[in-house]
Amino acid sequence: MAEVVPPPEALPASDAWWGSLRQRRRELPPTVVQQASQSLGSWEVDVVIAGGTLGIFLAAALAKRGWRVILLERGILRGREQEWNTSHQELQVLLELELLTPPEWEAVQVTHYPRGRIGFGEGPHWWVEGVLNVGVDPVSLLEFLKQHFLAWGGQVWEQTAFQSATVHPDGICLQTTKGQIRAQLLVDAMGHRSPIAAQARQGQPPDSVCLVVGSCAQGLPDQPTGDLFYSFTPAQNGYQPFWEAFPARDGRTTYLFTYCDRDPRRPSLEQLWRDYCRLLPAYQGVELAQIRWVRKLCGVFPAYRRSPLQLPWDRLLAVGDSSGSQSPLSFGGFGAMLRHLDRLQQGIHEALAQRQLNQAALALLQPYQPNLAVTWLFQKAMIPPLREKTWDPNSINRLLSRVFAAMVAAGPQVVQPFLQDVVQFGGLAQALWGVTRRDPSLVARLLPRLGLPELVEWAGHFGALGLFELLQRLTDRPELETDPQDYFWKRRREAWRYGCGQDYKLFP
Repeated sequence: MAEVVPPPEALPASDAWWGSLRQRRRELPPTVVQQASQSLGSWEVDVVIAGGTLGIFLAAALAKRGWRVILLERGILRGREQEWNTSHQELQVLLELELLTPPEWEAVQVTHYPRGRIGFGEGPHWWVEGVLNVGVDPVSLLEFLKQHFLAWGGQVWEQTAFQSATVHPDGICLQTTKGQIRAQLLVDAMGHRSPIAAQARQGQPPDSVCLVVGSCAQGLPDQPTGDLFYSFTPAQNGYQPFWEAFPARDGRTTYLFTYCDRDPRRPSLEQLWRDYCRLLPAYQGVELAQIRWVRKLCGVFPAYRRSPLQLPWDRLLAVGDSSGSQSPLSFGGFGAMLRHLDRLQQGIHEALAQRQLNQAALALLQPYQPNLAVTWLFQKAMIPPLREKTWDPNSINRLLSRVFAAMVAAGPQVVQPFLQDVVQFGGLAQALWGVTRRDPSLVARLLPRLGLPELVEWAGHFGALGLFELLQRLTDRPELETDPQDYFWKRRREAWRYGCGQDYKLFP
């Protein structure tokens, strides 16, 4: 029997919330946003951003452009100790927008490793460079951003919680635990449990979740490489275990994660933690007694088919995890925030400057993205069926092995964007054709399990992905450049570009 290791401190509370989701009760959330017909009259600031961890990125960018910004944080604005993994390519935007100086940009990158592994079951392994290979220190990153934000005239209201908002024709009035604020625009960056997002979704529970447990620990064998997407066991206990591992400044980080629907028979976080402790010795080649635990981690990351979320009110915009703008295959929105930061800060700047703050105009800042929508079918394919007694628990590993064999064979221009949550039409078509050609019987067995309605819906998203790429190519010409004041045309072109993944540039 595996040694009993105390779980993360946050596990009971997170597990209780996950348990409530599996009970499938739909309760309407409290109303925190209301509308009023009378004018507000004046504003104290231009933008209020609720939620500091990811909100500080937009707050700093907007303050640098001269807008009056207040950032609300219900605790203290400070990054967690656990590193965020990203890449040089994704971090480059912080230099391009001059939110960090070059020495600061270098200083926040505390770990690097040369390549990451992909492998499933008994299939082959592949090594990929330039994906999640940089460990960023959130403590120093957020402190640098905070100090620049303050220097540019921004205000940080720490230990201040958002309570409610009233939308007026000419502004928005917020009630916080420290008083009232009047502004032109409210940006919701409060995360996936935002009360504003909950009201907008009318209590709709998530369509699926990604469950994560893990740790940063010492005493593990020294390995200079990482694991990006790895599995060495078949599906078990109602889920398929996947692993990630990264060198960290004070040890090695390892995650066990899985994708689940809300069936009550799916595992609890407590079950995942027990399995993590049981499987970790075989995964990392170390006995539990040799491990010195630096930090223990857990999380429940919900995903919604209706994403990104377009709020139904004027003067309100959801970003980051509140909006669900990251792929349902990823957990945590740091990478998505970096990818969309330039687009969002430019769009918000123009919306404020041109008074385009109604619901229709702001919805264009979180448009439909078919390259995210098509990934839902991949997630469903990685959730084991519970009612098929003859289902082979090794089939998910075999499917993924075939998929990545096809993508790797197509080249880094296909596999590398996919691993960074960017799906492109040509790469996806090559991967699907490669899987079908390599193992048609596996595909034939998978399709009935996915279901006809899901396949039809996916085909629509796949067609939209191709259409967006066509529109992007047709409009990406100098002669079609229009007046910089044409807010709506610029937002539509951005929607096509980002929606088909053509914003992504492959770096060596």
